[in-house]
This record gives sequence, C-alpha cells and structure tokens, in this order.
Amino acid sequence: MKINDNYQNIQNNFAYVNANNAAAASKVASEKDGSTDSSVKVEATTPNTDRVELSSDAKVTNKMSDADRAALVESLKSDLNTQTTRFTNMMMQMFNKQGITGLQAGSDAFWRQIASGNYTVDAQTKAEAQQAISEDGYWGVKQTSQRIFDMAKAIAGDDTEMMKKMQNAIEKGFEQATAAWGKELPGICGETHTAINGMFDEYYKNAGVA
Repeated sequence: MKINDNYQNIQNNFAYVNANNAAAASKVASEKDGSTDSSVKVEATTPNTDRVELSSDAKVTNKMSDADRAALVESLKSDLNTQTTRFTNMMMQMFNKQGITGLQAGSDAFWRQIASGNYTVDAQTKAEAQQAISEDGYWGVKQTSQRIFDMAKAIAGDDTEMMKKMQNAIEKGFEQATAAWGKELPGICGETHTAINGMFDEYYKNAGVA
C-alpha cells in the first residue's frame, strides 16, 4: 500500500513528535513545582475534552481496506496534532508568565528549554503532566508505543518489507528527538522505544519473517 511518496517521512515525523512530547511531559512531571504551599496536592481530574477518540472499528487489522488505512493515518495524525497543540500551548503560556519569551512552539529551542529545567512548574501543570505519562496516560509508554506502531501498520498494510522501512523511520525519529532535546531523552522514551520494538518483533514472528 502506498499512501503517498513521503510515507517514511510521515512515520519519522510521527515518532519524532511523540518522543519529544513524551520526554517533555516526563520532564515537567518530575520538576519541583513552584507552589507556595507544598502540602497542597492537585489532582488533574478535568476531562480532556479535545481528545480525539478512535472507535473500535478503527483499530489496525489485516482486513482493513486501503481507504480505511488511509483514514486511520489521518485520524492518528489529527489526534496527535490536537494533543501536541494542547501540550505546547500549556507550556508556552507557562513560559510567558515567567518572562521566558522568543520561543517557537515545537522548535529545538522550545524542547531544550523544557529539558533545561530553567523554569518553575505550577502544581496544576505538574499534575496534568504526571497524569499524561501515567500507565494509561496519552504520553505514557503504553499509549505512545501503540500509537506509533499503529501508524506504521496503517501505512504498511500487510507489506512486511514496508514494515521494516517503517521501523527504520521510527529509529530516525527517536534519533532526531534526541538531537532536538540536546541530550539523552528521559527514561520513559527508552521504555517506549523498547515497547515499540517488541511490537515489531511480535509482528515479524506472526508474519513468519525471520
């Protein structure tokens, strides 16, 4: 299946954005918050109303038509764009309040500012980040690894050689995320990377590919 001539770039960029956001959320979640009362515990219980939920019929299967696969790719991209915008807007607002200006959301300078830890995290932002990287959180290992793998399968279809190209594109995406971060990515990204490779190993095993 060929969605367009830039399929590897699509997967590469998808992995890059996911890795950077997961790394940033992990960093924010681990930062000491700037609350005046350290005893206050803020829980992020507000529903994520802008989350794009995929129906059970949209799950990746070998029986999906080309049109269904193309639609799933667009759904995954749209969902990621929505969540990335939500996260980067939250961080930009926090930076601006602290006089940190001149950053472009999603730029290398933006990611490196987060990686530096040279800012104060308010309790609510920290709580939301902790929720986001939790076991069932959007930027957690389980959802992030499944999302990246699903994108690869949606693009490749039943073509195992294409899946190998998708896996290589994911590797490049993580490498580029590390370069943008300016140092080794947080542990959650390594765990996510390992989980993705495990999914590929299982895929190849089931497909009878050595």
